[in-house]
Amino acid sequence: MGMLDWTEKSSAVLRQGGVIGPDERLPWPQTALMGVQHVIAMFGSTVLAPLLMGFDPNIAILMSGIGTLIFFAVTGGKVPSYLGSSFAFIGVVIAATGYAGKGSNANIGLALGGIIACGAVYAAIGALVQAVGTRWIERFMPPVVTGAVVAVIGLNLASVPVKNMAASNFDAWMQVVTFVSVALVAVLARGMLQRLLILIGLIASSLVYALLTNGLGLGKPIDLSGMAKADWFGMPGFTAPVFSASAMLLIVPVVIILVAENLGHIKAVTAMTGKNLDRYMGRAFIGDGVATMVSGSLGGTGVTTYAENIGVMAATRIYSTAVFVFAALIAVALGFSPKFGALIQAIPLPVMGGVSIVVFGLIAVAGAKIWVDNRVDFSDNKNLLVAAITLVLGTGDFTLKFGQFALGGIGTATFGAILLHALLNRRK
Repeated sequence: MGMLDWTEKSSAVLRQGGVIGPDERLPWPQTALMGVQHVIAMFGSTVLAPLLMGFDPNIAILMSGIGTLIFFAVTGGKVPSYLGSSFAFIGVVIAATGYAGKGSNANIGLALGGIIACGAVYAAIGALVQAVGTRWIERFMPPVVTGAVVAVIGLNLASVPVKNMAASNFDAWMQVVTFVSVALVAVLARGMLQRLLILIGLIASSLVYALLTNGLGLGKPIDLSGMAKADWFGMPGFTAPVFSASAMLLIVPVVIILVAENLGHIKAVTAMTGKNLDRYMGRAFIGDGVATMVSGSLGGTGVTTYAENIGVMAATRIYSTAVFVFAALIAVALGFSPKFGALIQAIPLPVMGGVSIVVFGLIAVAGAKIWVDNRVDFSDNKNLLVAAITLVLGTGDFTLKFGQFALGGIGTATFGAILLHALLNRRK
């Protein structure tokens, strides 16, 4: 009903130019073109995250489209957002499945069960927010906590590309070429090219890799035979979840990051549009949670609202939710193309490792940015100790065991940050 109601209303708020609000739209041809731009913006990260976890990128793209449509329906078309693969799951999925960083993840079912459980908790939090508001979240997860937990996710992952994605000295140098390429694009490019720094850097370094290996024989050559043999259209290889208590206990804490991300993104869109979207916060959490559950049930990654697409909205001043319907439909179409999936799988592992170094570093810095943006006072010993202990617990992969349950570094850091802040924040 929400989608139908919005579609009927949208015909009365057609706009030709200027700032386009969430409940307005451009003419359909322009709306479709904007949808393509949003697909390009989300593409690099939505494909990279599943590759780093050993998931099928085709299914991740497909579920990002389906998840965005679910989010649109649950929020009644009021909140402009694209849902892509969440990087917050990478560390806990690798820990839960023992994935080594190469090829398909043999224990993907365990990760899927945990992702579904995380989505269910997320949706439940959304229902609570819808009933009582967000103040309780901000009390338990102030910026010092969310910043530390976000930083830990990047730092905990640092060893994956460094130790597992460079089998030789040549591969290590290719990682250097890759992250330098991304950095050069970020600094020297302008406009949309700069926004696509990960994708452009990945393409550039892949071309260098092909020249050195396929051309000069210095390393393992790129093999495109799989792409040549793959069909243009076909059904993705869906995977069934496996529900393990230990894996779920490890993965569910990611909900804290998803809540913080979604909360921040909606606040950002509110600031950009001048329209208060806080009353849709609970529905946004529910939509994201349900989308994560659906994705996990079919073999996809957990999903989250994407900052990349918020950046596109800020640059274009087009916040129409209709644009995201088109973007979602394009993603669904790509998800049913095995040839597209085979092309992604052909990306050299060292190139993926170089990109991973950039992405994980950016995640860590994003945590520090939360502290800076919210002016966290580190002269206060409470904040100083919460941040310091959390960073070392997560980076050092501090593990606690409860019988047969093991809570790894990200889990101990997440729960530790929340509990330690609550303990130190007690009033005399």
